[in-house]
Amino acid sequence: MISSNHIEKPVFPMRINKYLALNKHSTRRGADELISKKQVFINDRLAVLGDKVTEKDQVEVRFRGKQKPYIYIAYNKPKGVVTHSAEKGEKEIKHEVRIKDIFPVGRLDKDSHGLIILTNDGRITERLLGPKYFHEKEYLVKTKNNLRSNFIEKMEAGVKIDREKTDKCKVQILNEKTFRVILTEGKKHQIRRMCVALFQEVADLKRTRIMNIELDKLTEGAHRQIIGEELQIFLKSLDLI
Repeated sequence: MISSNHIEKPVFPMRINKYLALNKHSTRRGADELISKKQVFINDRLAVLGDKVTEKDQVEVRFRGKQKPYIYIAYNKPKGVVTHSAEKGEKEIKHEVRIKDIFPVGRLDKDSHGLIILTNDGRITERLLGPKYFHEKEYLVKTKNNLRSNFIEKMEAGVKIDREKTDKCKVQILNEKTFRVILTEGKKHQIRRMCVALFQEVADLKRTRIMNIELDKLTEGAHRQIIGEELQIFLKSLDLI
């Protein structure tokens, strides 16, 4: 049974999907899926989409059969492998890491490489990628031309791409054509577009860290399970434990 004691500043009546999300059981979308699968009950009555609950209601999620344990994988994606929706002739992550029911959280360009997290836990998608959350992701970037003298100043202040300005970020220059950057947002092709706006062209882009999960010595194309203290810190940072 799910207790409402874990909800911060609840306002009742509350939609059932929001209630389940605030109790850290799933995302709102995931809650809707549970309701559609007829696994959510309010006061022993089968819940339907759009139901609202009060603080006195008893809410239960009844899984059919044994619930599968959550799996969290760190994968070093090589260049040329697409995150999902591969076209004919392309390699896709699900074909490279053959673990049933897992999916990549977020994207990493086909021409980029490095760390991506794979899981069967739908709860972490919104909490890791949602625009209201600010989680660090670190990249190692090499450019085709030498970095301009004002590059770090411009990059860290935020760069206007299209009609939006990116959030501030942290940049460390390693040599005349290489830098590290830490972002807390994830716009499409963001680093490449930021560099273009600053008259730089990316030659290589590698993601080395997502929050406390580091690529470290994981070889290209290899994967490892995220467990123990590393996993506990990760889930706690996402407010899931």
